[in-house]
Amino acid sequence: MEKEIGKIQKGEYQGTVTEIVVGIKEYNGKVGVDVREFTTSDTYTGPTKKGLRIPAEKFQDFKAMVNSINPEDLGSEQTQQAPIESTSEPAATDDDDAGIDEDGLM
Repeated sequence: MEKEIGKIQKGEYQGTVTEIVVGIKEYNGKVGVDVREFTTSDTYTGPTKKGLRIPAEKFQDFKAMVNSINPEDLGSEQTQQAPIESTSEPAATDDDDAGIDEDGLM
């Protein structure tokens, strides 16, 4: 199972565009939420090792922690949010491991 939830553009530096992509992915038979940086440049386009995977059984705990953040603590940046690009189709990838090595580590 692989489903892309949305993207947020992180920035651009020297011609390289970086986005944060949130998706649902299965790895070694276990489903989890993947939050990963994707990069687009002249030399490489795809996922990076920068990211995290939240196991499905821990997602509700993670969601509660994120929802407990007070927007006022984020300062003025909170009022200048960019819209999240949402997709309804699963993302096509050439690499099922998406930055995960053979030991299951990112």
